[in-house]
Amino acid sequence: MKQGKAVVLVSGGMDSLVTAAVSVRENKDIFFLHLNYGQKTQRKEAECFRALVKHYKPKKFLETDLDYFTAIGGSSLTDKNIAISDHDPTEKGIPSTYVPFRNAQFLSIAVSWAEVIGAGKIYIGAVEEDSTNDPVCRKVFFEAFQHTIDTGTKGDKPIEIVTPLLKLSKAEIVKLGTKLHAPFEHSWSCYRDNVVACGTCDSCVLRLKGFRNAGLTDPITYRKR
Repeated sequence: MKQGKAVVLVSGGMDSLVTAAVSVRENKDIFFLHLNYGQKTQRKEAECFRALVKHYKPKKFLETDLDYFTAIGGSSLTDKNIAISDHDPTEKGIPSTYVPFRNAQFLSIAVSWAEVIGAGKIYIGAVEEDSTNDPVCRKVFFEAFQHTIDTGTKGDKPIEIVTPLLKLSKAEIVKLGTKLHAPFEHSWSCYRDNVVACGTCDSCVLRLKGFRNAGLTDPITYRKR
């Protein structure tokens, strides 16, 4: 039985789409939050978010800008002077697409909104399979941030971070989204392009691999599959 309120971080990407579908299944009232942070595919991601708002009809939605990520720089997603590389399976360590401490700042905004509306859950589409490339996608990070919420909010209502995809592979995420009738055509994973997905950046390659391993076809268009 559905109950309660939940804030859902919806980037417009595949993982956040499936997370949104899970949140709709589990909660009575959902509140979608989208943050534009100067990423190179900001226009397309925002377009997907608005399509998902129309599809899922949340109780309320909030779209806001975090321009300071561009000013800070340090990531090929937000800095026009740093090129986005093609996927390299031999690459080790943190890639150039890492946006420093991004999830912590996204969660902070979600917590603020959750306190105001009385939401008991915050959904985020983090995947630990990606954690070697993004330290704020690890279970240990969310456990630590949960402690921050528990100790740093007014305590009227507990607020829980929910990461339904954390332990899933990309193929399992695709299968779950298919089971929940998630509209994959309204999601975007490419780091480079706002019109046709490149098919060669890290995010495109992982997404395509997920669909292939799930025995399904990705409905969006790619320059190279």
